[in-house]
Formats: sequence, structure tokens, C-alpha cells
Amino acid sequence: MVHRVLILGGGFAGLYAARNLQRLMGKKAAIEVVNRENYFVFQPLLPEVAGGAISAVNAVSPLRFLTREIFIRKAEVDSINPEAQTVTVFQGVQRRPTVLEYDHLIIALGSGSDLTRTPGLSEHAFTMKTLSDARRLRAHVIERLEHADITRLPEVKKGALTFTVIGGGFSGIETVGEIKELIDRSLRYYPNINASEIRVVVLEFADRILNEMPESLAAYAQNKLNQRGIEVQLGVGVAEATGTQLATTTGEVIDTRTIVATIGNTPAPVVAKMPLTLEQGRILVRRDFRADGFENIWAIGDCALIPMTETASDREDFAPPTAQFAVREAKHLAQNVVAALQNQNLKTFHYSSKGSLASLGAGRGVAEVYGIKLTGRLAWLLWRVYYISFLPGMQTRISVLWNWLMDGFSPRSVVQINSEKPQDARYVLYRAGDRIYENGARSDGFYTIASGSVEITGIDPKTGEETSRVLIAGDHFGERLLIGATRRIATAVAIEDTKVLVLTRDEFLKLAEGLPFFRAYFETHLQNSGLGSIEAENRDRVL
Repeated sequence: MVHRVLILGGGFAGLYAARNLQRLMGKKAAIEVVNRENYFVFQPLLPEVAGGAISAVNAVSPLRFLTREIFIRKAEVDSINPEAQTVTVFQGVQRRPTVLEYDHLIIALGSGSDLTRTPGLSEHAFTMKTLSDARRLRAHVIERLEHADITRLPEVKKGALTFTVIGGGFSGIETVGEIKELIDRSLRYYPNINASEIRVVVLEFADRILNEMPESLAAYAQNKLNQRGIEVQLGVGVAEATGTQLATTTGEVIDTRTIVATIGNTPAPVVAKMPLTLEQGRILVRRDFRADGFENIWAIGDCALIPMTETASDREDFAPPTAQFAVREAKHLAQNVVAALQNQNLKTFHYSSKGSLASLGAGRGVAEVYGIKLTGRLAWLLWRVYYISFLPGMQTRISVLWNWLMDGFSPRSVVQINSEKPQDARYVLYRAGDRIYENGARSDGFYTIASGSVEITGIDPKTGEETSRVLIAGDHFGERLLIGATRRIATAVAIEDTKVLVLTRDEFLKLAEGLPFFRAYFETHLQNSGLGSIEAENRDRVL
């Protein structure tokens, strides 16, 4: 019998779970990994991508190269149905819903960022979660240098040359260290910028940085950052952020065009709506990784709350969201899944951290390994050796090593390559008979007909009969986004050659929020057309 094992997420936890299961089960299991991207991101290297120490392509590895004989599905997870043992995903250009069946489900969807608690932060701050985040930050820093070099306005130059990082944990410290190195090594190309005009600030609400490391190493790290001209403010939070300023909880207003937030970690949005027990926003699991109340649903990594003791209550009693733990969790989980299939006893998870390392940039670092504390260049070299050994795939290791070697002998590149962003509003042409979207597909856009005509067909929920209507130039469709719809309830087909203006879901909802008359028009239209009401949609929304 071949067991169907479905893994949601292709990060550290998901990738290593798949590889360990393949090693243990071979052809006895049909293993499938669902991930939004077709690559694995080595997140510890993202600060180096932002700083230009390595190229973006070397911080990722194709999942298909790393998971031979494991099926990879590039798709977006929508929902799970534990009773039917199915997961619904959206895939392809048409965003069609596809139902996947499983015998055992492993959830390893990682975490995202939630900055909504601080006014303006989600609108104006960069995050450091994805490869795109790192690439955008690097391009933005170079753009600020370009602008500062040519502007004749002192206040504009001051804001352009002030860089703020929120959060003094591993991600924040490594990011600020790499940003400062990028700036320092790039100033030779900008004759109108003096090093004394650069201001780099780290804001940490706790009383010290790197809380995960011994206090002596944290003190060393802060001292080294200060020596490099990085200002560390402790016991300081963010009160508000705008496009040009950042207000702290101490009352200081910092003129800055660059805000990087490494705080606000939160599980992926899809996790929050899963029919599973959640605690602290994460999936509550037993010590064997099974989700509370289920025998064949498992969760590991950042999205899971994994107790390390029988009476876990404090933060230290749960597995930390680090790559080191995710890899060990994946190995242990694979053994437990095999044990469950063989009706054997499952083992509880035990693991003690072997230490921690942090790069401070400029060839310096801090490390604690097996209780031994290291600082300076030796710690920095150990950091690099450790992560090189951790990288999956020999090709990736060689590429990263070559990048590091060249970075030591050549200047940092100031080539500014902006990550392309899909247009929020765009025209799309359809030929007669082309399907624009179909019933059940994900609701991702709002459409206005510029020319041509479109037929909308669906099923009347009251009578069960098929309905049809024809829309012409000037008409619109897809506005059920306003009431929270996530699925199409009809099929749209071009009757003749047709040109439509497409507005993305996010932009349509922003307009509805910012323009009351815009929202009022569509609310009235929905009510008059019988396409749904806000109350009904909120009650019956597909999760």
C-alpha cells in the first residue's frame, strides 16, 4: 500500500520533512510538497542578499533539484477539510481550485509579518521574510544613495541618508550590519556624500539586543556596532511611521526614508483560518507533532506551537522558531509518521540547542557553540562555515563560496535592479470564446469592460437554475471582492474580441476603503443585483 503524505510548505521544516520521509519510506509513500514558489529560500542569507554580499539567486535552490522522486506542486493553499482528508489549493494562471487528498498531512507553512499594531508601519516598512524583500531593500538603499548624491535640499538628503531597523534580534542585527557594510563600501562612488552624513539606527524595545545569546556576547555585538557608526537605542519602540518620518515611544522623531521591520512575526494567514486548535496564533500540537485532536495531521516549524515539556507554559518551554530546530523537528516528525503507519509508539520531541551564531557584518560576529563563546573574525568565519554546511545542494554551496570569495576581493556592486512588481491596474485582451475566469476559481481581480462584451453564467442559489447575463462596454464584474468573496460564483466568457481593465484584489479593496462613494456605489450595486450582501458573505464565506 502506498501512503499519501501531503506537505504544505517548502521551507526548512517542509523540505527536510519531505527528504527524511523519502529516505525512510522510499516507494511506500507518495510524497507531495505544496509551495507558493518553486524554490527553497535559505533565510539566514537574506541579509547578505540585501547587503550585496551574495547575489539573490544564490540564496535559493530549486525545490525540484532538492527533492528527487518527490512531487512538487507550485500552488497556494486555500483550506483544509479534516473530515474529508483533503486540501484545496489554487494553482495556474486561472487560479483554479484543486482538491488534494491525503492520508497524512504535514503543515509547515512558516510565518509572515504583522505590522498593523503600529500606525503606518505596514504601509512604509520593509520586511525581511522573502527573497523579494531582500532584493527590494538592496535596491532601495542604493536608490537613497543615488538621490542623496544629487539633491540640493539638505532636509531631503538627511532623510535619504538615515536608515532605521526595528528589532534587535538575529534578523535585525544581521540586516543592519549588512546594510551598513553596503553603504560604507559604496560611498567611494558617491562624491557628494560624506560618511559623517550617514545615520544608521537600531531600535530595540528590550533592554539589550540578541536576547537569545549570552549577555556578554550581546554587549560585544552592541559595542562593535557602535564602533562602526551604528546607533543602538534600547528600551525604545515605534509609535508611528510615515513615508518620511519615524516617531519613537520616547518622543524622538527621526527623519528617514528607510524603515526595516524585523518584528511582528505571525503565522501565515491560511493557518489562522484552519479548523485546528490555535494558541498564540500557532497550531497547537502534542509533543509528537500531531495537531491537537487529530491523529493524521501534523505541524512543525514556525507555524506550530511545540511544547518541549509536559507542563509547558513559558516561552522557553516551547521550541523556538529557528532553522536549527526546524531541521531537527523534520527528522523527528518523519520517524513518527513512519511509526504511526506501522502502529508503533510515537516518541516525544527532545532537542537542546547546540548554540547560536550571528554575523555583525564587516567580517565580525558572535557565537556560542556547546557553551564556548567566540567573538570577532573567528566567530564570523564559524558562522560562514556553519551555514555553508547547512546549505542544501553542492551547487548552491559552491556558488555561495564563490560569491563570498569575490566579495572579499572586489567592491560591492551599486547596480540597482528593481524587482518587477505586477501592475495593479492593466488592460487585458480576450478573443471571442476565451474564458476570463470560471466558477469556483479564486477571486483575484475586478474587471471593467473597455470594449466588447462578456457573458456571465452561474447557478441561482435559490432556484438551482442556470442564469445568464450579457455585459457590454462600460459594465463591470467581479465586485464581490468587496464583501470578502474568495471564490467566483459564476463563469465569465468573452462573447467577442474584448478588452477589459483589470484591477487587482488589493487595489480594489484599497479604493473601497479610501473612497466612501466608491464603496457605497458597489454596495448598492451588489444589493440591487442580488449578488450578495455583506452580512450573508461574512456568514457564509468559504474558508
